[in-house]
Amino acid sequence: MKKLDVLLSILKMDDLNYIDSLKITGNAVVINQCDSDSEENISRRSVNGSDQAVKYVKTTTRGLSRSRNLAISESDADICILCDNDVVYVDDYEKLILEEFEKRPDADIIVFYIKRKEKPVPNYATARKMDYLSVLKIFSPEIAFRRESVKDLKFNEDFGAGSGKYIMGEENIFLYDALKKKKNIYYVPTKIAELKEVQSTWFSEYDEKFFISRGANYAAMSKGWSHLLIWQFALRKKNLYKENITMIQALKAMYKGRREFCTYE
Repeated sequence: MKKLDVLLSILKMDDLNYIDSLKITGNAVVINQCDSDSEENISRRSVNGSDQAVKYVKTTTRGLSRSRNLAISESDADICILCDNDVVYVDDYEKLILEEFEKRPDADIIVFYIKRKEKPVPNYATARKMDYLSVLKIFSPEIAFRRESVKDLKFNEDFGAGSGKYIMGEENIFLYDALKKKKNIYYVPTKIAELKEVQSTWFSEYDEKFFISRGANYAAMSKGWSHLLIWQFALRKKNLYKENITMIQALKAMYKGRREFCTYE
């Protein structure tokens, strides 16, 4: 049977008992961004009493994308799925994920459904292959992949919580890079988890910093298509941000981020 690792990146976790609150019952790689450096392989009992192997890495480095790249390199599993600190898995998540990869031997990446307040139903009612437009709707913990299939991919460490440059968009860049390299990405409307109602670690409000990051994010995905992506976001999300910033201000900030990224890249 194929092996699955949950890849959890977290900031200053007190102890491994935290993963029980996420109902991680199978194997995992945990990257704890803290104030020391160490790593160990731990055998423990999970929250449901099953045997669980955890690769536990403490690191003084910071940045979500850097942490995820480290987690992938530390895993020896066939299949990996990204995890955030607000995800709570369903009881049979391992079986559900592995079965979908078994059904699709050509799949390099499969995107699953995680129920949350703003997404009460899946993006699509039936399984389908994903393209450059559909991957814009995806967020990190929904992404599972064959580890061998993504060895030529990395999360852009300039993007993501704690990166110091741009606060979001690393998963979209990752998926765009995968499509550019002809990886097969599927969407499967199988629910594998729900989100806890907790404060976001990166989003505070639709301010200038948010829009600068979004503009840089689109440039990193595709310089050629970034103009269209910027304008569609400004128009499509206007009702969400209009109390904080005007559309003209939002556009200016996104183009500032685009220019910044294109200049230093």
